[in-house]
Amino acid sequence: MDFLTRLTSGPPIVADGAMGTMLQAAGLPPGKTGEFWVLEQPDAVAAVHRAYVEAGAELILTCTFGGTRPRLARSGLADRVAEVNRRAVEIARQAAAGRAFVAGDIGPLGELLAPLGKRTYQEAVDLFAEQAAALAEAGADVLYIETMSALEEARAAVEGARRAAPHLPITLTFSFDTRGRTNMGVRPEQVARAAQEWGVAAFGANCGATLEMTEEALQKMRAAAPDAVLIAKPNAGLPRMVEGKPVYDATPEMMADFAARAAALGARIIGGCCGSSPDHIRAIARQLAAQRTG
Repeated sequence: MDFLTRLTSGPPIVADGAMGTMLQAAGLPPGKTGEFWVLEQPDAVAAVHRAYVEAGAELILTCTFGGTRPRLARSGLADRVAEVNRRAVEIARQAAAGRAFVAGDIGPLGELLAPLGKRTYQEAVDLFAEQAAALAEAGADVLYIETMSALEEARAAVEGARRAAPHLPITLTFSFDTRGRTNMGVRPEQVARAAQEWGVAAFGANCGATLEMTEEALQKMRAAAPDAVLIAKPNAGLPRMVEGKPVYDATPEMMADFAARAAALGARIIGGCCGSSPDHIRAIARQLAAQRTG
C-alpha cells in the first residue's frame, strides 16, 4: 500500500516523536545538529528510528529538519546537501524495515524572506527543491514540510518540493505558539485556505507552545476546511528549563488523551514533536488502537 492510499483509508497513522531531544539524550554534543550525526553517527540516528517503530510508529521522519543548504552551512556541511539528505533516507528506510513509511523531513530555512529579510522567494524555492530532490531520489514516501510560521516560505517549500518530485505527496504543518498564531502572525484558518489552494495531501499543526494551542489550531482548521486531511504532531507540553536543559511536562497519558481528541477532529497523522519519546508514541498508538476496538 502506498502512502496516499494509507493516508485516506483505515485508522489514523501513528507518526514518530522527537528526533533532536532523543539524540541529545544519546550524547549529541551541544552545538552539533542531528544532520551532523547522520554522517558521523548513523547508528545513533537509526536507533531512534527503530525505537519509534517498535513503539508503534507507522511514519518516521528523516533526520533532515535542518537539511537545506543555509541550515547545513551553519555546521560546515553546505556542500553536502545531497549526501546528508540521501543518507538520512537510507538510515530511516533501513530502520523502518518495511514496517513504516519514511517521510522526507523539510524544515524552515531559518531566514526571513524579502522584504523582511534578504532571501528572495525564488532563491527559497530553489533551496527547498535542492533538498527535496535528494530526499525523493533516495526513496522517501512523502515530502513532509513542517514547523512553518510564514505563508510565503511555506509556499516556497511546497513549490520547491513539487518541482523536485512531482510524483510524491506533500504534507505541510505550521507551529502555533503565539496566542493561537504562528510567530509570524499566521492564523490556522489562513493555513487551511492556503494549504487547500496549494493542493497538499494533508496539513495541520506541529510543535507549538502547548497541547491546548495545537488542539485549538486543529479545531479552527477543521472549521475552515471540513473535508481536509489533518496532521497533529505537538510538543510534549510546554518546556521549562531545569539545570540549563528543557524539560517537557506532558506525560505519555496526556499525549494519548490529546491523540484521542485529535482523531475526533479528523487528524489522520498523529504523533509528537519536541520532548516526545517512544513512550509517548507507544501511549498514542495504544490509545488509537483502543478506540478502534472499543
